[in-house]
Amino acid sequence: MIVVIAFATFISTLVGGLCALRFKDKLHLVLGFSAGAVIGVAFFDLIPESLELGNKFYSYGAIMTFVAIGFVIYLILDRIIFLHNHSEGRSILGVGSLSFHSFLDGVAIGLAFQVSTAIGAIVAVAVLVHDFSDGINTVNLILRNNGESNRAFKWLIIDAVAPVLGVVLTLFFTVPEQALAIVLALFSGFFLYIGASDLIPESHHAHPKFLTTIMTLVGVAVLYIAIKLAGI
Repeated sequence: MIVVIAFATFISTLVGGLCALRFKDKLHLVLGFSAGAVIGVAFFDLIPESLELGNKFYSYGAIMTFVAIGFVIYLILDRIIFLHNHSEGRSILGVGSLSFHSFLDGVAIGLAFQVSTAIGAIVAVAVLVHDFSDGINTVNLILRNNGESNRAFKWLIIDAVAPVLGVVLTLFFTVPEQALAIVLALFSGFFLYIGASDLIPESHHAHPKFLTTIMTLVGVAVLYIAIKLAGI
């Protein structure tokens, strides 16, 4: 069962990225959707998960502080460290973050199945839904920063393999909840910055703002509905 789900995460991510490559002439609309999806993942999935995992060890305020720290860390990396090589640095940092997030998705699936099959199935559904968006976001971050399609596809494969590796890893040891909660909170801050400061402005650049705004709202709504349905 868990092997089939691990393979499904690979397919979901791959299909999302291939869709982004196929329709790159409509990239501003896909970027608008991706911005909403990235923000939706942070608000409706990563932050709630970090709060739920960490409430035994930290206050809500402490966990949200880690979210803010993640945002500030990405701000510093984006504005200062990669100032002179902005496009390449941002894209590598962004897709690296998304790939690590996908890896944690796989870890979450594996750990959930260690608790029970029912909980594992619910987590798996949520992961499959936004792995599709992760594939889109991975390709978009490369193309957005003047990367070539071949390079985007290579990163897409890395992102697609990441959750499979995460699932396999949980067969060997368990990740402490208190550590995972902090990691999820930090990456929530990363994704909020990517969505708000990178994808949203770029989707509006030289394109009609109405359609891209609608796509951003659709991205947020789709992730919200999907995650809520997965939790039923």
